[in-house]
Amino acid sequence: MELRGVCLLLGALLLVNCSLQQTPSRKKPVKKDATKDHAIEELQKQINDIVDELNLLKERQALQTVCLKGVKIHGKCFLADPVRKHYHTASEDCNALGGVLSTPTSSDENDQLRDYVRQSVGPDDQIWLGVNDMATEGTWVDQTGSGATYKNWDASDARSPQPDGGKSQNCATLSAASRSGKWSDENCRDEKASVCQFNIV
Repeated sequence: MELRGVCLLLGALLLVNCSLQQTPSRKKPVKKDATKDHAIEELQKQINDIVDELNLLKERQALQTVCLKGVKIHGKCFLADPVRKHYHTASEDCNALGGVLSTPTSSDENDQLRDYVRQSVGPDDQIWLGVNDMATEGTWVDQTGSGATYKNWDASDARSPQPDGGKSQNCATLSAASRSGKWSDENCRDEKASVCQFNIV
């Protein structure tokens, strides 16, 4: 009887020992798979970092090209497009290049932009600005949807100061002919030259 109990106990211990030995052998491949998954994730992260860095270098190179072809004003590069287009087409073309329609944020920047337009587009031309009141009449916003921080509306005609177009004229222009680059509102379907703006990182 005692021998039988000892045999049963010994048998139970052997079964437990065998099952413990088998369990780690099953888990080892899982650990290897987890290690492989972690290594793959690390490699993918490194690849993503390299791609991001490459894209940043391409962006910097593109900005240098833009600045060489255009002009640098207050930490921004401006590149003129003398081809006359509707406002939306001009805006989309700037977006496709990675920029936006020019939006001066100070009188000095506005004056320098006017001078650049005179040299690159023409002394009597107008360009589209990245400012409009399409969403809410009378609320002039830039292309990010934020309120325009600087405005230079032409108020020389006291009877009809700019902006005076109401709901039919929702897009702002800058006049190179004006001594201080005055703005007016125009119909967005008119065709004007434009200047794309690129922020330098």
